[in-house]
Amino acid sequence: MNKNEIYIKSGTNYKEMTKELLAQCGLASVISDKKMQIGIKPNLVSPSEASWGATTHPEIVAGIIEYLQENGYGNIAILEGSWVGDKTTEAYEVCGYRELTEKYQVPFWDMQKDKGIERDCRGMKLNVCERAANIDFLINVPVLKGHCQTKITCALKNMKGLIPNKEKRHFHKLGLHKPIAHLNVGIHQDFIVVDNLCGDLDFEDGGNPVVMNRILTAKDPVLCDTFVCQMLYYRREDVPYLVMAEELGVGSADLEHANLIQIRFEKGTKEEEQGSEETASGKDINRKAKEVKDIHKTVWKGWEDVDIPRERKIVELQDAVEEVESCSACYGYLIPALDMLKPEDLFETLDCKIAVGQGYRGNSGKRGVGNCNSRFELFI
Repeated sequence: MNKNEIYIKSGTNYKEMTKELLAQCGLASVISDKKMQIGIKPNLVSPSEASWGATTHPEIVAGIIEYLQENGYGNIAILEGSWVGDKTTEAYEVCGYRELTEKYQVPFWDMQKDKGIERDCRGMKLNVCERAANIDFLINVPVLKGHCQTKITCALKNMKGLIPNKEKRHFHKLGLHKPIAHLNVGIHQDFIVVDNLCGDLDFEDGGNPVVMNRILTAKDPVLCDTFVCQMLYYRREDVPYLVMAEELGVGSADLEHANLIQIRFEKGTKEEEQGSEETASGKDINRKAKEVKDIHKTVWKGWEDVDIPRERKIVELQDAVEEVESCSACYGYLIPALDMLKPEDLFETLDCKIAVGQGYRGNSGKRGVGNCNSRFELFI
């Protein structure tokens, strides 16, 4: 697999889809030493099942582990740290990862409990989790979804789960985008498997899943996230950390010359037996990204089309918030809560903006959310 390629596969047998994709990409040929310490980094932002649209489906990770073990790799670990406000241990249970680790005898490393070490990330000193820093080959398994503060979250931002909680708070004081870009210099992801099954395209904590039933693979996180931006109707410039990461040499945003390779059918299905009108093999289609007429469709000809919605709830809801250096959990819970007011016509009754964020610590005001705003008249 080349760095300018993105593989895409649709279906519903997630474990087998994953294994077939990895075989098609030739992942085993990329990992040179069978004794390498391989890390698998899912998104377990909070304790919610994958169907909620926020966390990585355990069947995708199961497919990765099975593929690696069947190819002779035994030194494998899953590593993740949930966002500030939730415990990774709870996400580990609720998201189905205890069963996963017990079945495959693979350890789970809780990054909230790991030691932080300082790394010079090309002019920016950041604290990263020690075990994450010592991984030989890192497989990033993000969920393709929206984000209240950065518009999207996928390959680049998923690395934030590999830093201590204290550093996560520091990232928000720094404005998120710059430290996310520099973090991807300090922690290198070697391969990307994107969970594009049913991510919430508005909120990082889920609740509004959009079923797409796709898995993507890539080697370049910048290219991967550029593709996600275009798919969700954003310009690359709308996500500053993406621009910064390319400038730092993390990867290339040249989608114009990227190859999108669609693996069309699952093994053993009726569709595979019948083959495809578009290819002699009935297996895959290799297209330049610029040749795809509608990148906003979740699938192309031969599958049922699902339109990706253009409108984003976050745009209107953000107008009701005054945010200064807010951590992901407080902001991520507040925005969906505001959305829940709309069906009862309560959102329109708000008579002032709601303050959230570390920047309000010690200040007073009318309405605030989070411990940092405990001096406000109305505080939750």
